[in-house]
Amino acid sequence: MSKFWIIASMMVGAAVWAVQAPDLSAQVQPGNGVPVHTVVTVEARKGSEVPMINREDVLVSEGKNRDTVTEWVPATGENAGLEYFILLDDGSNMTVGNQLDPIRQFILAQPATTKIGVAYMQNGIARIAADLSSDHEQAAKALRLPTGIAGINGSPYFSLSDLVKRWPAGAARREVLMISDGIDPYYPGADFLDPYLDAAISDAQRAAIIVSAIYSPGMGHLGHSYWQTYWGQLYMSEVAEKTGGEAYYIGMTGAPVSFAPYLDQQANRLTHQYLLTFLAKPPKKTGLQPVRIATEVPNADLVGPGQVWVPAR
Repeated sequence: MSKFWIIASMMVGAAVWAVQAPDLSAQVQPGNGVPVHTVVTVEARKGSEVPMINREDVLVSEGKNRDTVTEWVPATGENAGLEYFILLDDGSNMTVGNQLDPIRQFILAQPATTKIGVAYMQNGIARIAADLSSDHEQAAKALRLPTGIAGINGSPYFSLSDLVKRWPAGAARREVLMISDGIDPYYPGADFLDPYLDAAISDAQRAAIIVSAIYSPGMGHLGHSYWQTYWGQLYMSEVAEKTGGEAYYIGMTGAPVSFAPYLDQQANRLTHQYLLTFLAKPPKKTGLQPVRIATEVPNADLVGPGQVWVPAR
């Protein structure tokens, strides 16, 4: 097996979704830890039937320490609130135009409890085409063809960080679907040391924003450079995995035939999410702390963020 497929298979695993309610995570319960709030997606390891998971089935740990799980609530009904941005690369190849209708159908199919926004990556910022709204038709109408100018995005990770930093915090889940080739022209290295990638991941983790990604080739030479698209796709996989999202269409350089299957998977995942609250060990310094969320229920995976934001005592 090639190094590419080893790395890709490791990075594209099941997605885990993590969201903190900022107003609650700052509360410290002396002797019991800090309440941390996440959103977890339950996946079936095989087949299409997602197992039922109860609170007592959920295991949360920080290193060798087991954390107390205090809440495990389905993200439905009054807990179904979701803010969802579709962030498209304005430097994408014009073939993405063939995908606009599936994206529109995805937007229109979302429930009323979901607010949807549309933004385009331009010159290192997220240019908002439609702000978050329950008016899904408005968001669908905001979709347009990319400008198709190579490099106009500046860096997809600049734009992601910009969107994250300008997104007001609230109690609802917050998620992004990033559509890009993932190539960072500001970092020419071929490794996982891209500082702009790391900054975007940290910004999203700190804000508890989940990022999923669909690969779409860019314009010009970078759009068909195997070396560049190889690393671009791995970068997007890293963003997705570390923020609790899912990356789609990894390992190829051409444009996907259709986004529809990926959008269907994304919509399905949103219906199998739970609100998890656990008591984290207060660190000496406020910051991101590694955490593991798992279950021993057969045929089930609980995939969660690699890190969560925990305030110091």
